[in-house]
Amino acid sequence: MKTYVIILSKVFPKGHIRQGEPTRFREKLMAGEKIHTIRTNYPLWKQRMEEVERGEACLSIRQWQDKPYRSKQIEIGKLTKENGIGIECLSLPPIGQLCFTLDSFPELDVHDGLSRIDWLSWFENTPRNQPLPIIHFTPFRYYG
Repeated sequence: MKTYVIILSKVFPKGHIRQGEPTRFREKLMAGEKIHTIRTNYPLWKQRMEEVERGEACLSIRQWQDKPYRSKQIEIGKLTKENGIGIECLSLPPIGQLCFTLDSFPELDVHDGLSRIDWLSWFENTPRNQPLPIIHFTPFRYYG
């Protein structure tokens, strides 16, 4: 069975208003508070999630033990189609209108493990010319 890896950040990235502070994503995932992640490259993740939904692959959720790319990856959990995982498409509006995204997807920030201000800071520089995948770790969906 194929395994696709999703690495959750341990700390807020450079350029974020809370740069270097812990995200607590692992704890939030384990507590059922972080129920999805948002990535780039929707077409790639759509294909991967279709494989998972057919039972041909699984998702390995991980974090770096220490420094990213310079330390071992620690698996937090492994998810399969039995967990109800899935994908939805997110298109970000023009810069300056990012709050409208949170209005269209109720609690998108909270379900991503972030406060509203942290979510806005995290995605403020994300390219607007391509759809983003919301990769769900549970059966929850915003639409249908």
